[in-house]
Amino acid sequence: MHTLLERDQQLASLLETIEGCKRGRGGVILISGEAGIGKTTLLAAAHEQLDNDHEVHWTGCDPLFNPKPLGPLYDLRGDIGDKVMPVLRQSSDQNEVFKACLNALDRSKINNFLIIEDVHWADNATIDFIKYLARRVQFISCVMCLTFRTDEVVPTHPLYSALEVLPHAHTTRIALEPLSAGAVALLADQAGQTSDNLYDITQGNPFFVTELLSDPASDATDLPSSIQDAVNARINRLVAMEASFLETISLLPTGASPAILSALFPGHGETLAMACVARGLLIIDTSHEFRFRHELARLATKTRIPTHQQPARHAIIFKALETQTDVELGTFVYHAVESQNSQAVLLYASQAAKQASLQGAHKEATSYLATALKFVDAADTQTAAQLYEDWAYESGLSQSISNEVIEARKLAITLWRAQQRPDKVGENLRWLSRLHWYRGEATAANRYADAAIDTLESCPPSSERAMAYSFRSQLDMLNDRMSDAIYWGEKALEMETQQNNIEVRIHAMTNIGSAQVMRGNEEGKTLLLSSLELALAHGFHEHAARVYTNLSDYAMRYHHLEFGEHIISEGIAFDIQHELDSWTYYLVGIQAQLRLEQGRLLDAESIALGVLGLSHQTKLMKLPASLVLARAQLRRGQPDAKKSRKEALAVANEVGEPQYSVPARLSFIEAAYLEDNTSEAFEHLEQLATQADSMLDNWRAELALWCHRFNFSLANPATLPASIELEIKGDADQAAKRWLDMGMPIHAAHAWLAQASPTLQQITSASEIIQSCQAHGLQGKLAHHANRLNAPALITKNKRGPYNASRQHPCGLTAKEQQVFAMVLQGCSNRQIADTLSRSARTIENHVSSILSKLNVHSRMDAVLRVQSEPWLEPKQRS
Repeated sequence: MHTLLERDQQLASLLETIEGCKRGRGGVILISGEAGIGKTTLLAAAHEQLDNDHEVHWTGCDPLFNPKPLGPLYDLRGDIGDKVMPVLRQSSDQNEVFKACLNALDRSKINNFLIIEDVHWADNATIDFIKYLARRVQFISCVMCLTFRTDEVVPTHPLYSALEVLPHAHTTRIALEPLSAGAVALLADQAGQTSDNLYDITQGNPFFVTELLSDPASDATDLPSSIQDAVNARINRLVAMEASFLETISLLPTGASPAILSALFPGHGETLAMACVARGLLIIDTSHEFRFRHELARLATKTRIPTHQQPARHAIIFKALETQTDVELGTFVYHAVESQNSQAVLLYASQAAKQASLQGAHKEATSYLATALKFVDAADTQTAAQLYEDWAYESGLSQSISNEVIEARKLAITLWRAQQRPDKVGENLRWLSRLHWYRGEATAANRYADAAIDTLESCPPSSERAMAYSFRSQLDMLNDRMSDAIYWGEKALEMETQQNNIEVRIHAMTNIGSAQVMRGNEEGKTLLLSSLELALAHGFHEHAARVYTNLSDYAMRYHHLEFGEHIISEGIAFDIQHELDSWTYYLVGIQAQLRLEQGRLLDAESIALGVLGLSHQTKLMKLPASLVLARAQLRRGQPDAKKSRKEALAVANEVGEPQYSVPARLSFIEAAYLEDNTSEAFEHLEQLATQADSMLDNWRAELALWCHRFNFSLANPATLPASIELEIKGDADQAAKRWLDMGMPIHAAHAWLAQASPTLQQITSASEIIQSCQAHGLQGKLAHHANRLNAPALITKNKRGPYNASRQHPCGLTAKEQQVFAMVLQGCSNRQIADTLSRSARTIENHVSSILSKLNVHSRMDAVLRVQSEPWLEPKQRS
């Protein structure tokens, strides 16, 4: 039985959260404090009080510089472990592993208490798992408890941001403080010792206190001044063999199994370990391995070994490990590094990186390869080239595309050239092109794309050459060179038929389909939908996300708002489900554009500001939202509109792609129109006129419309959308009708107000749209015409449009649905909602069904996940 002092409140809070499982409400518990503060002791005390309705899964993280990806999940035992382990060992998709764990916990017939200790040492994949489960745990009978050292988790630590985004309503935070002087005195009294100076020396740290009190030989008048001194004092009283034994196993951060002890100390390893257990220096953990009572004790023992002697002892441990089976690759890497065994580091770090990459743990793979590169001087040319190539690949996937990643690719190219491997040179050139494109460096991206093709065309046909063709196609498509994009995409497909590479096929089909639809060719839509089907069927999630994005972009450019409503919502739900954050928020930016075109300006602005407020997204991924914010604030008459326009144009110019720079300039032209600033309009019209011949049809059409409104001389394209052609021909009513039929009311208002002398009926209709959409930025134009007709009432009235409550929610939830949704987010069942709102269960079921449909999700859990990813979807009306 664990006796706790000054922990009653914390223990009660811990047990209360765990008991919530029985009511079907899961949660997260965070236990934090300094090293030795008693986090494990608190959990052990709680464990003793749990009944048989709970199953405890006690796992933890080890202090390795390359921790094992998803290490805590390998510690799962029992029914949960049996269901998770096969997926963990076989799947290369982390999401599949996460789903397997969630499903096992969800379907368990017992309440689960999952403990992950020392998450300040967690690998990045484990941190991703923590975020994944934390967002869903409220729906299952499971409490996840995390312990960590407060001083370790600083703002730059990967865990810090994960803890910041945990759902507050379902998270219990328990911060443990040092013991008081009175508690320390009580412990000393219970141990039959004096408490003189004990509190002053230990400052109430429970481990330090118990370490001193557990040594009956200590002199109360001369207490050790640190944990290290206290540990040394106890070890110094051991016989030499036991002391040497403890020093050696202090170099094993993951614990010592009986097998490794036998290899290190033949004939008496386990006997020595048990003697240390009897003296309270070691414990036996749940995996039947011997460990120090606390990491602080291990580190204190390790410092007894002179630094220059440690490599030799690590070499002995490494040799012993090679005699064992099932030793983790990361353990080999650790002791190879510590023993300065260069060849072993190169071998095992590369193997560990490959294993981590197959598990989707790219940050861990990057770390292993970085370790290997510290010993690259001992590698042959081919090994070194592969190391640089692999590190650049993994780092580019998991971290920022830094100059170091670029330089690693260039080093790989130099080394592969020395090996006369043009195939590898070409492949690295293609990756250099892609990296520069991600960084918005279009000139370098194009140069390396051409170099990759030139190099690979000197080699036999290959999937690498086919992908180089396809990436050239993508670059051309993004820069509005659609004929070239189709040419290169078809070359990629032709070569893919020889290589049978499904990923190349999906990539090329997406490029060709996108190029076609951006030129108004509806055949491209069919090709994109086929590409999407292939990507979904073969598990290429990022390719699927790209197709969703391109289809959504097409829907907006050609004003297919009904199709856009469907495909954007479906794409966002897919991205959230697969944790594709970058694609999610880019697509959410396009959803903001949809709301802008629909005249739902408040929604558009709210969504755009939400995306721009995210700290972990690149400028490129935020750019659609930036462009929407500029126009939404302009049309609403917001004071920050000009600042937003300038910021959007600056980023668009930095990226250097017309798909961003053209709409950025069009927003300036619209602003100049509303402000009667002809000179500024001409400045931007002249800039766009130089690009008109190569401009996509939708922008060319909008440019023609603004040229007409400003009497700017520029030849119109051969064909124009009916809505624009009608206005240019002087039929504003029919033009407005077309805009309204497409669901774009503000464009209809523009069509009426852009005339020299609109009729009273026309400005009345425009006024109704302005009031309904709260498009106060158009009031100046409206006032000019209303005053001319002596109709000032049209300017001042403030009517609100129909379905106002639903228009205030980005997904169109009605007032009643928002009220119901608020209770869903609180975890209420349909019956609880029905009782609270005095409605029938059937009525609430219908409301919930409608809510899920409008959010394009299939379950309450998915609905909550959308709100967690898109907080602007939270109902404005709370029950």
